[in-house]
Amino acid sequence: LQFGYGAWIQAKAWLAQALIAHAWSRTLHGERQAKPWPWADTWPVARLSAPGLGVERYVLAGANGSAIAFGPGHLSGTPVPGESGNSVIGGHRDTHLAFLRRVKPGDVLEIERADGSRIAYRVREAAVLDKRDVWVTKQEGPTRLTLVTCYPFDALRAGGPQRYVVFAFELRNRGGERGTRG
Repeated sequence: LQFGYGAWIQAKAWLAQALIAHAWSRTLHGERQAKPWPWADTWPVARLSAPGLGVERYVLAGANGSAIAFGPGHLSGTPVPGESGNSVIGGHRDTHLAFLRRVKPGDVLEIERADGSRIAYRVREAAVLDKRDVWVTKQEGPTRLTLVTCYPFDALRAGGPQRYVVFAFELRNRGGERGTRG
């Protein structure tokens, strides 16, 4: 019974990712708020990748529990990933944002926007902060991605008092235009 339940969870996770990928494809073709399944209360707003690590994740609207069960979530009230300002993305440390433990300063992260354009960001730093340090969501300063997950990565219990936060700042090409090359 336990093996069957484990297999069901894996199959459900695989199916959800396939449906989210299809919804992202519809988004790239102009559909607004393309829900991955009819009863979903979220939809993909961007695609996040860490090319150096071979990681690609769909960022979902909302950073609530029902959204981040299926992928990293965009925090409402902050700019959509790829727009000017501080875009905050949260997710689980043991699934969709587990790769953050391998991200180092200097690494490049990319955001694919709903219009198909790509914006590159360079990781400046990562820090372990108290979960009450809400200053990480403030909008002052340059355009950036702020990625937040629980810490420590190997904790037995989720939702402790610490958060692992990665700060990545937008790259611009030599002409000062947005782009994927710095």
